[in-house]
Amino acid sequence: MTTQAQRRSAYFEPEHDMLREQVRRFVEEEVKPHGLAWEELGHVPREVLRRMGDLGFLGIRYPAEYGGSELDTLATVVLAEELGRSTFSGFAITVLVHTDMASVHIAHAGSPAQKAAHMADIVAGRKICAVAVTEPGAGSDVKAIRTRARREGDDYVIDGSKIYITNGVLADLYCVAVKTGGEGERPSRSISMILVEKGTPGLRVGRALDKHGWRSSDTAELFFEDCRVPAANLLGEEGQGFYAIMRNFQNERTVIGAMAVGESQAAIDLTLDWLTSRRAFGEPLWAKGAIRQRLAMLQAKVEAARQLVYHAAWLDAQGHEATREVSMVKALCGDLVNEVMAACLQFHGGLGFMRESTIERMTRDARVQTIGGGATEVMLEEVAKRMGR
Repeated sequence: MTTQAQRRSAYFEPEHDMLREQVRRFVEEEVKPHGLAWEELGHVPREVLRRMGDLGFLGIRYPAEYGGSELDTLATVVLAEELGRSTFSGFAITVLVHTDMASVHIAHAGSPAQKAAHMADIVAGRKICAVAVTEPGAGSDVKAIRTRARREGDDYVIDGSKIYITNGVLADLYCVAVKTGGEGERPSRSISMILVEKGTPGLRVGRALDKHGWRSSDTAELFFEDCRVPAANLLGEEGQGFYAIMRNFQNERTVIGAMAVGESQAAIDLTLDWLTSRRAFGEPLWAKGAIRQRLAMLQAKVEAARQLVYHAAWLDAQGHEATREVSMVKALCGDLVNEVMAACLQFHGGLGFMRESTIERMTRDARVQTIGGGATEVMLEEVAKRMGR
């Protein structure tokens, strides 16, 4: 059945609609039947990611010379929203970190040699990427990172640690934020991005982290101890890493917002099915006006958030400055998905509290949406700075 939320938006062209149907079919056939097993496994199997590469899902915005489709930000939103609808957000974030948060550093700032060496494999799913920025003492405050890379001849030597790194255990390529500037240099000009390959001496993957949600996403600590990499592994220019991270945060936050909208819609659809079949006091729960109206209001909020996501993506695709709108997207959608999950779990009653229920898993997964990619409070400060402009 086609719902209001699934109908074609004025923002999209036929290629976007086609992509949506392809991703939705993949999710129904190859994700939902196996997602619970991946939750137990603690990661998404590599063959699944390679299959997504074969279908063209991992290179939506990358050049055709590497196997990409050369689509736009709206296409990325379609992918993220449909992966969010899978109900397995650990799977969704595994893919989206690879496509839209990590490999972009190679695609945007990589040298011709770096791109030639890696991009085709990234698009095909033969090499999986992680981005390593967060540290025990530095989250949203990127300027506070302490991992350092010192230049020694034709090499950089990296020392430090990273934490909460999605795809951290199984990635092949790590885009690592490091301090390269000297003492007294402006923090924003002292950060660089360096590409570190799996198996590089001095790179040690620590324990896989045990998370509240996103159980099918592998997340790890990383340790760098005299980790020596060629200076040619520098991504872009030395001292420009902070600006690269900030630029990509716009894409990352749009993607997370779209993913949250997909999660919210899936929860509402799931709960509507439950409410129309579950009977209490001689009639379906859907017959209770208070419940109907509460879910209807949540649907209205999700639709409004969806249109804001689409608009922010359209602005970016048109080349317009969209920091204000993207910050709104991240703040609004992160809070909203948690509001939706709380209500939907409540409407499931005792079943909602059981680990066997889909809504219980989705509620746990949604909690991080107000944290990862920029905490809600940080996003609201970005909006506040731009109010009245």
